Amino acid sequence: MAVKSTFKNMAVCLSVICLVCSALLAGVYVLTAGPIAAAAQAKTANAIAEVTPAFDSYEAKSTDMDGVTYPYYQVCDASGNVLAYAIQSTTSGFGGALTLMVGVTTDGVVYNTSVLSHSETPGLGAKCTEPKFHDQFAGWNPSEKTLVVKKDGGDVDAITASTITSRAYTLAVANAVKVSMILNANNGGQDNE
Repeated sequence: MAVKSTFKNMAVCLSVICLVCSALLAGVYVLTAGPIAAAAQAKTANAIAEVTPAFDSYEAKSTDMDGVTYPYYQVCDASGNVLAYAIQSTTSGFGGALTLMVGVTTDGVVYNTSVLSHSETPGLGAKCTEPKFHDQFAGWNPSEKTLVVKKDGGDVDAITASTITSRAYTLAVANAVKVSMILNANNGGQDNE
């Protein structure tokens, strides 16, 4: 005997299906939450190691500049001396947000940069991830060279046919340098924890 199709039967059936799907989704989340968090932490640790000198420990912090919160990692040697800051800096590129990890030593020199995420055009703005472009920032001393693309009167070689991305990348680096100057002035940036 077939079940009669009524509003009550359809609501009960749909509720059971929703409960089963919710339970399955919750189970998958529980199983994958740990590995996803571990992968994110490993990605952050690798980015910090890529943009700073060798260190023994780091501490996650944040600070505000011009109404924007900048997460950063203060890296220290075995004695607890601050070696550099790995600053996460986000600007708007041609295709959307461009997020970098910028390593700045305590003397204000850019140690290195790394792209954490971008949505730039493949073959054009996406070239910001290539060493030919981003390697020019390694060892950049803002007191000797201007952190502006050459087209605008600075010293940064822009990506061919991708000036907007080049400007966004350069601005992200310049913002990180400004943040590092604030952190150095505050003796380690005890702004927010």
